[in-house]
Amino acid sequence: MDASQSAGGNRKYVCRGVIINRNGIFLIWGSVTLPSTLNSEQKNTSVQPLPFGVYFWTVTVIALAGLADAAYLAVSHYRVYTDVAYESFCAISQAINCDTVSQSPYSIFLGMPIPAWGVIGYIFFLLLLGLARLESANKKRMWPLLFAVALIFSLYSIVLALISSFLINSFCIMCIVSYAINFLLLFYTWLIGKRFYSGGLYRGLQEDIRFLGQRRKLIAGLITPVFAGVILVWIFFPVYWYSEPPPLSANIPTGETEEGHPWIGADDADLVITEFADYLCFQCNKMHYYLRKLMVRFPGKIKIVHRHFPMDHRVNPIVKHPVHEGSGALAMFAIYAGTRDKFWQMNDLLFANARKTKILNVTGLAEAVGLDPGELARSVKKPEIWVKLKNDLVEGFKLGVTGTPTFVIDGQAYNGQIPPEIITRIID
Repeated sequence: MDASQSAGGNRKYVCRGVIINRNGIFLIWGSVTLPSTLNSEQKNTSVQPLPFGVYFWTVTVIALAGLADAAYLAVSHYRVYTDVAYESFCAISQAINCDTVSQSPYSIFLGMPIPAWGVIGYIFFLLLLGLARLESANKKRMWPLLFAVALIFSLYSIVLALISSFLINSFCIMCIVSYAINFLLLFYTWLIGKRFYSGGLYRGLQEDIRFLGQRRKLIAGLITPVFAGVILVWIFFPVYWYSEPPPLSANIPTGETEEGHPWIGADDADLVITEFADYLCFQCNKMHYYLRKLMVRFPGKIKIVHRHFPMDHRVNPIVKHPVHEGSGALAMFAIYAGTRDKFWQMNDLLFANARKTKILNVTGLAEAVGLDPGELARSVKKPEIWVKLKNDLVEGFKLGVTGTPTFVIDGQAYNGQIPPEIITRIID
């Protein structure tokens, strides 16, 4: 190959040679002219970053979306525990149900609901993000620190997802949205760090800390009020997810119907409610407290007749898969307590404690209500106890009960809650 300079600065290459193949000899003779310099766009293959503002406001919008999502979940968590008629939009099924996740004891962390911690976390992230907008930050400061915070958020999201999968067995749609937001924050803080900062993460964190240290007054003015607010909120946060019914000593009459079913309230009441309940059912628990408070507030108006309907596949034939495992045994404990005139004491104790732990201390239950621990433990094998539980289930089937709680008023069954107009009419 020979090369020569041509007009215009281009080089002309002349190729000579032969190729021998199976069919003979071919003579190669030709030339090609190539530009002496590559186009400047071909030389520069690096990607030019978008303007800093595009990245900054993208992260800001994502963080604000996370704050809004956490605020919604916090309000929803509060209403699940305090509003007997509330049901979130994503209570779709047993597997996809925000309310089930909120009802779980795992929704509380260090004395506050998980969504409340989420609100605090996103506010903290946004404060740090605001410092990245300072002119002295020179577009590169705070991003390593923000990446570290987003990494903590993302790892915590993984932990919550595992809890939902293996311990709660239900997923919250809005929680999944928050997981996605946290991973987006992680990606964008990493991307911005790559675009505008050439140092590593460890070095960047050191420089970010020095950057904050040089602005102590500004940081104190921002962080100190927020930190003080968080401490005050944590100390005085209302424990709305835990409540106790009024004590039985509040002069609430109790007794048994002619058929032998326990009742509480007024013997000659304006409103008689037959409840079919499960001690491991959250809504049963919530309605239990609600109706007991109504009895105390409006004496002589309401009478509740209790019937057992455990959603335990080992005793309830309509339940095909494990749902409230063990609730059948709890119902039998309550039935046995009723034979010793201790039904309502046991009933209140089971509603207060059964959902808090997977293993109940039978001895502790017995001693708390004044029963013999051995007799209580053996009650689940007594035929007469089984017969009473079976009778409640059969009666529930006849009335069309398929879930708990179900309230029967004047022969009409209401699933989940009692229509407000019925309660209002009686109270008025």
